[in-house]
Amino acid sequence: MRSEWQRRVFWLGLVGAGALTAALMASDVQAQVRLRGTTSATDDDPDQLYQRRPQQRRDGRRQTPPRSPSAGRTGFNSSNVTDPAAIPGASGSTLPPPSQNVPRAVPRRVAPPPSTTADSRPGRRSGIAPQQAGRIGASITPLPPGIATPLIRPRRPQDDADPFAPVGIRAGSFTLRPAFEATTGYDTQPSRFPGGKGAWFYTLAPELVANSNWSRHALDADIRGSYIDYNGQPFLNRPNMEARLRGRIDVTRDTTVNIEARDLLSTDYPNSPDLNPDPNVPSPALSRLPIRNTIGGDLGVVQRFNRFEVGLKGSIDRTTWQDSEFSNGTTASNESRNYNQYGVALRAAYELTPGVKPFAEIAYDKRVRDIEIDPFGFRRSSDGVTGKIGTTFEISRKLTGEVSIGYITRTYKDANLPELRGVIADASLIWSATGLTTVRLTARSTADESAVDGVAGVLRRDYGIQVDHAFRRWLIGTARFGYGEDDYIGQFPLNNTLVTRFDKRYLASIGLTYRVNRSVQIKGELRQEWMRSTYPGVDYTATVALVGLRLQR
Repeated sequence: MRSEWQRRVFWLGLVGAGALTAALMASDVQAQVRLRGTTSATDDDPDQLYQRRPQQRRDGRRQTPPRSPSAGRTGFNSSNVTDPAAIPGASGSTLPPPSQNVPRAVPRRVAPPPSTTADSRPGRRSGIAPQQAGRIGASITPLPPGIATPLIRPRRPQDDADPFAPVGIRAGSFTLRPAFEATTGYDTQPSRFPGGKGAWFYTLAPELVANSNWSRHALDADIRGSYIDYNGQPFLNRPNMEARLRGRIDVTRDTTVNIEARDLLSTDYPNSPDLNPDPNVPSPALSRLPIRNTIGGDLGVVQRFNRFEVGLKGSIDRTTWQDSEFSNGTTASNESRNYNQYGVALRAAYELTPGVKPFAEIAYDKRVRDIEIDPFGFRRSSDGVTGKIGTTFEISRKLTGEVSIGYITRTYKDANLPELRGVIADASLIWSATGLTTVRLTARSTADESAVDGVAGVLRRDYGIQVDHAFRRWLIGTARFGYGEDDYIGQFPLNNTLVTRFDKRYLASIGLTYRVNRSVQIKGELRQEWMRSTYPGVDYTATVALVGLRLQR
């Protein structure tokens, strides 16, 4: 019982204190309001305020408050209403009818007039502090002559987005980002073969990236191409193109269907052993590098069960080669290198913490050659199995990407060809070390086909690190280092003997990018490449210097 009375006394005291505080604040406000038509007690007061509305009775008629005995010569009383008897020349003690009542106005601030005498013209604003301009009864302090109240503009929030990123072109519900890059330079060893001579070159590289802006589902396109031309060595000219179209269908909140179509175009690199499959039989010089084209697609579904995620994907690809053309006018068919690949992959992931999702994946693929037996009598159709574990990262935008490690095996239909097997690693990580420095880590492993007599295939591993540092927001420095391995599974025939081949490739470069604006960039790069091999007579060292111009939208 006592606690109940104590709570009541506490709440009554709190309400009483609040009412007393409100009454004191109201009396202070009323004491500062001057009425229209009255004279200020201070001659240099620059303002005259409008009259407050008198109280209104329930019957709709306005009520004239009684005269207060505390009214002085200024015409004010404690009710904050003018007293006609206290103002000389006042006619009567009644207020004007409702139709003549003037609405209350909020005082506004302006710079004071150049004289110390108050300006009573309507529309002039007083020097009220900005934070008090909207308060009724705010005290008014005149400013010295010639000094205006400074206008403080709010600071614009800092934009963390890249001010030099392309804005794109809106096309319906899509955003298009086209770009074109032209470079020129000098390569000391464009053929990547000992004894080759240097050449000037130029490269043209258009690209188009398109993204949908739908609330559900998604459709993205990424098309990039290039053509490199060497002056005086046309047989080294080669195109390159990668086009991908990706779609996502949101069936439900937890079920999505992923679709991809792709078209990849490239050539053999200049010193590839596949250009001369039988080293014991020299072939004429090529007039151009043969073109390889891969067309294919994926279809998959991903199902989420709270934090657990399962994905199943099927794929099909078709790879074809053009005939080899030689400088003497003859050709050689590459039809035996054409094949179809069918694959299926199962992936399971679990969101351990927000931004960290470990996964495990197993994949199977089958490659079927158009011609069962190649010119050397080998049946090169094969089956491959790949297993890997890894995780994806998205930790407060500081570390994003994916990394995995696994093992691959490929068994060929011909028992005379050795089995391809080995450890693989794949990674694509972006680490924002600071606001000015970004580090990119990449790793990629592939099992490629081979046309060399006695060689089953080649297991390629490539690793790279790139550091971008912004000296200014418009000046970006880049340092890059790469390492690659080409492990040829099998033995090469050489002078009636069999030898193995293992190539080590290195790359180091520095570059600078000057971003003129969102649409124009100027680039420069100095690159060193070299290869060391266990196979005799193929080592090379090359230096490349280039400058380029990039236009983007």
